[in-house]
Parts: sequence; structure tokens; C-alpha cells
Amino acid sequence: MFTNGRSFCNVGSVTVDGRLVRGERTRTAVLDQALRLATVNGLDGLSLSQVADALGVSKSGLFAHWRSKEALQLAVIEHARGQWTDEVIRPALAAPKGLRRLWALHDRRLAFYEAQVLPGGCFFANANFEFNARPGVLRDRLGVQLADWTAFLTRLADEAVEVGDLRHGAGDSLPFLIESLGVCAVMQATTLGPEVTFRHARLALLSHLRALATDPTILPELS
Repeated sequence: MFTNGRSFCNVGSVTVDGRLVRGERTRTAVLDQALRLATVNGLDGLSLSQVADALGVSKSGLFAHWRSKEALQLAVIEHARGQWTDEVIRPALAAPKGLRRLWALHDRRLAFYEAQVLPGGCFFANANFEFNARPGVLRDRLGVQLADWTAFLTRLADEAVEVGDLRHGAGDSLPFLIESLGVCAVMQATTLGPEVTFRHARLALLSHLRALATDPTILPELS
């Protein structure tokens, strides 16, 4: 995985340094593994040695990418954000604006958890609980992520009002409700069972959205 060779390939008129390609692939592979480990052992329990052992590489090789444990932890937070965008947000944005998009976001989030992409459930839920009472750069970065996510949920709820799916003011509590249902479901899944928790999380939001909707028939039926 770590090599010193140099190679180039041409893509159209663009010359690509093979070392950069391999370096980026290495970085992505390391962050994928580190993200999985962080959901099981905690973000604070993450270390360059732990990731190196899991990947079967030398710790010294990882220093080319991160010079400290904190640098790796911050990179993992950003990597988790990118994964969340790719796996949850972008697919949901394919749905029409309004309640259908809000529902798609919630449904896609739960599907991401159900697929067990991360062995420990939800990176952000775990990390926010872990660092909630621990001031510092990691909590600050996690706080930015949570604020951005809440703002995104709020924007989708506002759009539902703008397109006429909700009356004015009806979506004010939706960001908090959607986040609460998602966190509760993933936290309880290992104890109560995923079939129960994720089904209840879907039905709870769907029932609430139907009660608020100007036209409930735009929302799906769940058996």
C-alpha cells in the first residue's frame, strides 16, 4: 500500500502523478477503517497504532498523512461528514422539495443504519455523546457538524412551507423531532432489535407528517 515508486498516466491532456493517486487511495482506506473503529472504540480511543494494526501497515507510514492523534481524529470527523453526505443527503435530495424530501432524508438515514455500514451504528451520535462534556477542538468540530445538520433540516422544513406542503409554522419542531427519532432508533437498535426500532422511527415521523400535511396523500404508505 505504501510505495516509493513514481509513475504517471495521461487522462486526456491531464498528467496524473501515480504517487498522488496511491496516496489518496491510502488516505481513503485509512479513514474508512478509522471511521469504523471509532464507532466501536470511540473517537478518543482511536490511535494511529490501532488503525495501522487493523490495516496491517506500519504506523510510520501513517505519519505521512497525520502527524498526531488529534489530526487523525479531525480527519475522521470530516470523512464521516463526507460519507453522510454521499449516503444520506445526496440520495434524499433526489426527492421533490417539501415533505417528500424530508421523509426521504429520514428514510435514507435509517436505511444507512440498517445496512450496518458502520459497526457501531452512528458515528456522529456516538461522538457527540462522547465529547459532550469535554471542551476542546474535537467537541467544537462536532458542534459545527451538528449545527450544519440542524440548519439543513430546518431549510428542508422551510421549503415544505414554501411549496405549500405545510402551513406556516407547522414545521418549526420538525428538525428536532427528526433528529431525535434518528438518534433514538440507532441507539436502541442493538438492545431492542433493529426491526422494531427502525420501523417505529419510520411510523412515528410518517404519522406526524401526515397530521401536518396539507395533502397527506403525497406521503407513502407503510404496511
